[in-house]
Amino acid sequence: MTDPAYFERMYAASDDPWHLDDNPYEQRKHALTVACLPRERYRRGFEPGCSIGLLTALLAPRCDELVATDAVAEPLVAARRRVPDEHVSFAQSALPDWPAGELDLVVLSEVLYFLSAAVRAQVRQHVVESLGPHGHVVLVDWRHRFDEAACTGDEAQAEIVEAPALVRLVTHVEHDFRLTVLGRA
Repeated sequence: MTDPAYFERMYAASDDPWHLDDNPYEQRKHALTVACLPRERYRRGFEPGCSIGLLTALLAPRCDELVATDAVAEPLVAARRRVPDEHVSFAQSALPDWPAGELDLVVLSEVLYFLSAAVRAQVRQHVVESLGPHGHVVLVDWRHRFDEAACTGDEAQAEIVEAPALVRLVTHVEHDFRLTVLGRA
């Protein structure tokens, strides 16, 4: 599992270390993520690893309630400013921490490959246990190896996709990222 100090150093060096705000690749990927949602509206969503809230801002209008978390405090300040909606709650928390109650949207974007195999297994169990009968799970991951990652995005997604309780609804694969939407089997 990636040491949390890695993310703290990244945000200490820059308010937007991945250039989410001005990177056309990131903006397009976020737009595709939201475009692939099978439903227009969700009762309760969860977005761990929300960073500065760019994807959160796109998910918020689609959710009656949205829980967004990040392991580092600094980006949550920017996320709260970007998405001041009362129905969006922000908290400093890291996976495998999971909100109590049923969810009908879980968005795991660019987080799985930072987790150890054991934590990814816990996340998969949380998904299966908390996802409502008409819920969706969205997986978005960088496909290439890098030093801080425990595995590739393709490898991490395969572990979630293999859960017998889930069925693949959407697969979008590009050279740099894979986007998968799952629903209840």
